[in-house]
Amino acid sequence: MDSVLLVTSSEKSLSFFMDILSHNAVSEVVTAQNCGKARRLLIERVFDLCIINAPLPDEFGENFAVSVASMGMSQVILLVKSDVYDEVSSQVESNGVFVVSKPVSKSMFWSVLKLANAAFNRMSTLNKENNQLLQKIEDIRLIDRAKCLLIEYLSMTEAQAHKYIEKQAMDLRVTKKAVANRILKTYES
Repeated sequence: MDSVLLVTSSEKSLSFFMDILSHNAVSEVVTAQNCGKARRLLIERVFDLCIINAPLPDEFGENFAVSVASMGMSQVILLVKSDVYDEVSSQVESNGVFVVSKPVSKSMFWSVLKLANAAFNRMSTLNKENNQLLQKIEDIRLIDRAKCLLIEYLSMTEAQAHKYIEKQAMDLRVTKKAVANRILKTYES
């Protein structure tokens, strides 16, 4: 994780978290003292991890944690007092928020940080795979549109149009997508 948004109103907890994060080789830590400021920061940019030390001056923090987690780009750790831990965790854990009971030791928080990092890495891999699959689907749609144009304008069968696109791609040493784009430019203009 490269960037962390730390939302806490306590100076004592700020130094506690900064100490742990500096040992975890986090390159950038941005702090906010309340949820309002944190929301404004999240409009401007995306963070790999958001640590929320509840309660905060403007709201408790569980709604903010769910909001950040629903964006899908950041891991969220919410720290709450032990007397409300069960209630808060039942509200937010289904949204992917890690909930930690306070007081928390350095070793405990270190473990949670490692879990959040593992989840972040897994989510990044899944997002990458998802984007690759979406691109493949888009390429298939484009090639199918080109086939339809060949069928319509050149009276080819679907098999002939498919072979034509493959042969053109091989002969010209380009992708089938590039051939499909050329066909679309030719017949859709």
